[in-house]
Formats: sequence, structure tokens, C-alpha cells
Amino acid sequence: MAVQRESPYAAHVFVCTNDRGGERKSCADDNSELVKATLKRVVEERGWKGKVRVSTSGCMGLCATGPNVVIYPQKVLFTGVSPDDVEGIVSVIERFNAGERWQGAR
Repeated sequence: MAVQRESPYAAHVFVCTNDRGGERKSCADDNSELVKATLKRVVEERGWKGKVRVSTSGCMGLCATGPNVVIYPQKVLFTGVSPDDVEGIVSVIERFNAGERWQGAR
């Protein structure tokens, strides 16, 4: 039987890395793997591991506007993301959690 629990993450960031192999536009066409890797590196550098989780997502159904990044539980969607946008995404995560003392905590 499944056990329901509260997520240990203040924010869970999903990066679509869906690749359609050139058949149609997909998030992987525009460096979504690099976006994910950069987000993971920044989370690690800021000491947020264990509080902010960065994960791969399959198709979000928004390929025409991708790469796409979504943050939960805040329900924020970024479209047309490039590696240069990572700092802006991280700033949004910081604002969501400004009142909490989780920075650097594990």
C-alpha cells in the first residue's frame, strides 16, 4: 500500500528533455540537457541539495515553446529557456523561499 508523505523539497524543478529525433520540434533541440545540468550545478553550489530538486521531465505538451522548465509546488512555468536563463530561474526560487531558513541547509 502506498504511503502519502509531504515532499522534502521546497521546490522541485522539472526540465523537459524530450527528444523527438528531428521529427518535430522538441525541448532537446535547444540545449535542455545543458539547462538541466546548469541548474543542478547552481543548486549544488548554493548548498540547496536536499531542499531544491532538479529532475528530468518527459514531454509537457508545450514543445513549440520549449525548452520548458516548471517549478512545483509553486506552479511556475518558464518557456523558451536557454542556459543563460538559469540565474533568473534561480532568483525566482530564492524569492519563493525568502522567508525560510533553508539556504545552505540539507
